[in-house]
Amino acid sequence: MFEGLNTPRLVLDADRVERNAARMRVRCGELGVTLRPHVKTAKSTDVARIAADGEQGPITVSTLAEAEHFAAAGWRDILYTTAIAPAKLARADRIQREHGARLLFVLDDREAAAMIGKEAAALGACFGILIEVDCGEHRSGVEPESEELLAIADTIGACAPHLELMGVMSHAGHSYAFDDRAAIAALAEVERHAAVASAELLRSRGYPCPIVSVGSTPTALFAAHLSGVTEVRAGIYLFWDLAQLSRGICAQDDLAVSVLATVIGHQRRGPSLILDAGALALSKDVGANRFMPEAGYGLVCDADTLAPYGTLAVTVVHQEHGNVPVPDESWFARLPIGSIVRILPNHACLTCAAYDSYDVLRAGEAVGQWPRTGGW
Repeated sequence: MFEGLNTPRLVLDADRVERNAARMRVRCGELGVTLRPHVKTAKSTDVARIAADGEQGPITVSTLAEAEHFAAAGWRDILYTTAIAPAKLARADRIQREHGARLLFVLDDREAAAMIGKEAAALGACFGILIEVDCGEHRSGVEPESEELLAIADTIGACAPHLELMGVMSHAGHSYAFDDRAAIAALAEVERHAAVASAELLRSRGYPCPIVSVGSTPTALFAAHLSGVTEVRAGIYLFWDLAQLSRGICAQDDLAVSVLATVIGHQRRGPSLILDAGALALSKDVGANRFMPEAGYGLVCDADTLAPYGTLAVTVVHQEHGNVPVPDESWFARLPIGSIVRILPNHACLTCAAYDSYDVLRAGEAVGQWPRTGGW
């Protein structure tokens, strides 16, 4: 099926993506929340349509390149979850004007709110704003239910009509530190409460807060309930990867993305296979190794079936080389130079970022390519 193709290349099983997407839609329906898929990993309109069952509903992005790509393709409700810099607002305004999209931005600082409000006024633009509250990861976000939260809201309010406070958001990124569902469920409640209580405080001061947004795939899956939340942001559930598999969040048959690679050498002083997929093809992320030490930079699998070759994994990466230790030299006959393999990546988000398209499979057969966007 893959003979004669230039490698490395990114392979996507569309049937698995559809199953994964359907499960999350059902889950969000059970929770009574809107699903706002995060497309930062997929960066693909084809995948985004699957996520929303063919619709062009609300989405989450992390770059203006993504926002522009999806707005041009017809998406109209786009949340940019990386705090926006004033210098980027002219481009954001152009995206809104040219494509008729509404961009929502995230703030967690009074000074930033004032700067962005000033720049928006200079542009004659209007942007929706969510205030990010920190639910414990401490990457970004303001303290929940705090005076600083209210001060940011007041600053945004003073910038009307160029800024409109639409609500709050939180992100439990630290949920990836656990492989215990009870611990993730407990963290989901912390995340929910941080967002809901902050929204209630803002409402008590006269700010409507129609959006209460939370998000991470693990907390969405294992939350006991999401009372008071209006939407969930999640993304990795569409593809999954070894990082999620290692934490028991998904099954191996759910993994939808892999890297096609060629055996380009046999290192007998080891012994090991040498692949043409190194750091640039797989990334250097080893997040799965905390709970799956054998994962390395990715598990080596049969190219046609995606069945793992025992415990073979890429354990060393150089820029374009990947080393796969083997138990003995019999593997050289089993996988001679020129053989094609597929690698299940450690972290799909970073692995996918190296490619500008997917080779798409359906029913185990190649059916074409889907483009993906990139850059910032």
